[in-house]
Amino acid sequence: MSADAAEHREPMPPEVARAAADEAARRAEEPAPAWIDAVVRRSMWRAVRIVLLVLLVLWAAFQMRHLLGLIVFALFIALAMMPGVTSLHRRYGMRRGAAVGLMYLASVVVVVFMVSVLIPAIARFAESVRENLPGWTSALSEWSRSVLGVPIDTSSTNTGVDNVMQTLLGWADNAFGIVTSGIGIVFDVFTVATFAFYIAAQWPQIMHALMTRMPPARQRTFAWIADTSIQQTGGYFYSRVLLMGVCGGLGFVVMLLVGLPLVYAIPLALFMGFVSEFIPFIGTYLGAALPIVIILAVQGLVPAIIMLAWVIVYQQAENYWLSPRFSSQSMELNGAIAFGGALAGGAIAGPLGAFMALPIAALITAIVKNSGRTYEVVAIDAASAAAPTPPGDGDAEAATASSPDA
Repeated sequence: MSADAAEHREPMPPEVARAAADEAARRAEEPAPAWIDAVVRRSMWRAVRIVLLVLLVLWAAFQMRHLLGLIVFALFIALAMMPGVTSLHRRYGMRRGAAVGLMYLASVVVVVFMVSVLIPAIARFAESVRENLPGWTSALSEWSRSVLGVPIDTSSTNTGVDNVMQTLLGWADNAFGIVTSGIGIVFDVFTVATFAFYIAAQWPQIMHALMTRMPPARQRTFAWIADTSIQQTGGYFYSRVLLMGVCGGLGFVVMLLVGLPLVYAIPLALFMGFVSEFIPFIGTYLGAALPIVIILAVQGLVPAIIMLAWVIVYQQAENYWLSPRFSSQSMELNGAIAFGGALAGGAIAGPLGAFMALPIAALITAIVKNSGRTYEVVAIDAASAAAPTPPGDGDAEAATASSPDA
């Protein structure tokens, strides 16, 4: 509209302006439709219910945190037993519950054997240290006087070590009674054993109940991932048990050859095999350090050096020959993942978390590795990696590389 036309436009009649203003005021004061209020109220109540439900679940989980921890550990035990239970069930026709019971019986026999040989070894070692301590301290003081020119006062050391030995002797005498009389420990062990029994024995029913909530395509994927993860996790666990037997058995033979008494050799071999294979990274050093120190205290320097040399040789043989052979059917973990998993497990659940870290990391890695979509990697040379190409050129090269004629 031109300026002249705007100047000659007639003004709006007053009655029309009042009518428009009244209509606008009426619309502003008109309430919203009832269905809008109902939707808002339902949404608000739904949000309140969800928040209250989440808070209730968190409160219940916090109150049951000890029980939840036991259930998680029971699940770990069941997953570790699953390949053995399945093998006994398929090969010998044994019921899954009976197979789990047989594995429990074997575990009880091993634990009773370890306790029966460990307690006397602790008591005898304490007696041996007490008898030989004056000679050791005298030799240490003489060596310090002849080499350094300064004698070492070992009177306080003798008193302190004697007190420690007294404590060890008292613990060795009362350890079995403490274990058997600890009602809380017995209840926790019973709880873990019960949950692990039902999970391992009724795993097919559990899988069936879970898959009934999934469509057929997802059922096949879920079943394949579960079976593969269990086989790889169980394979890792059983390979560790086999390596534990080899490490402990050979270490037992070496301890006997260097003259260590049988009452020391049996528990030390069990300790070395278990710690070396089931504690990540530092387990090798912890498992070898205690036997070497005890051999040094009981037998002398030369047998301790022989034991140290055997540990070094065996560790190399295990890393380059035994472990790849025994773990060929299980999943190999990346070193960084294993290290991070061990640190995370120790930070979350202490020593028990560090113990469970590698099998749980193996399970998670198996699920990630065996699920999801993968793509072919476009091969590039070092020159193209160092000098990024423009987007247009890169798209053209990718199209050329993916074409059948390229």
